[in-house]
Amino acid sequence: MAIEMIDRELSGCRRITVGGDKAYDTKGFVAECRARAVTPHVAQNINAQRGSAIDNRTAHHEGYRVSQRLRKRVEEIFGWMKTIGGFRRTRYRGKERTRLASYLVGAAYNLLRMARLLATPA
Repeated sequence: MAIEMIDRELSGCRRITVGGDKAYDTKGFVAECRARAVTPHVAQNINAQRGSAIDNRTAHHEGYRVSQRLRKRVEEIFGWMKTIGGFRRTRYRGKERTRLASYLVGAAYNLLRMARLLATPA
């Protein structure tokens, strides 16, 4: 599905990167991305059975490290929304109500983040 999204949304663009978690660290996905002039910035899945499909030419770039750090920030937001914001399971039926609840939880997260950023150290 990710390859279909890349084809549908990003056709004709300049060379881009696409991020993903360890599940996308497969030889097939990486090869399909490279065939489309897309650099895969997926987390490396290195274990005893096999190595990562992401080679060193990608993993040693500064852009890859930045991408992984920013990906972690995004994951933290969704983790907060699930645990603190109560979005592990939605309480509402229907897209409109669920969308409104997600906007409210997102706004609450942004307010907390702004308060932390604006806090002056004592």
